[in-house]
Amino acid sequence: MLIKTEQEYYPLIKDWLETQLKPIFPDVYFEITANKKFSNTLKGQIDRNRDIIFNFLREAPPDITGFIKGDYHSDFIVVEIKNDALKLDDVYQLKKYTDLFDAKYALLISTEEIPEELMRLSKVSFPLLQLSHYLKRLALVHYKENGESVWFPENPFITK
Repeated sequence: MLIKTEQEYYPLIKDWLETQLKPIFPDVYFEITANKKFSNTLKGQIDRNRDIIFNFLREAPPDITGFIKGDYHSDFIVVEIKNDALKLDDVYQLKKYTDLFDAKYALLISTEEIPEELMRLSKVSFPLLQLSHYLKRLALVHYKENGESVWFPENPFITK
């Protein structure tokens, strides 16, 4: 089956992420939020002091939003999907979602190879792939329909 639209990738990538993370984290949850609808499960993980974010997410939410539930708190994951080559504006779009959710993990996933220009720029423009706190991680991902993937600068879920 040849997939053409970005929206057709949402359920595939959601399932792929769950498959990747469930062996690492026992309590992982994802939902497709590109439709501007957030379930009570997802809303329930957001601190009451941060409810204001939904006023801004009505305009343009992340494609997929989820969390890893720990014993005492949850770490949000925001995912933006592109079915074409990644651009600098895509990185900043993802950083906006990361800030709104105070997400620990941010993934910019493309069906195309990660552009060499973005990888080089991230080395000369230090904050490009950095988030507000040193424990937070942003990664660019080349997703292939066969389930393989290439991560840059690295897969943030694999501890070294």
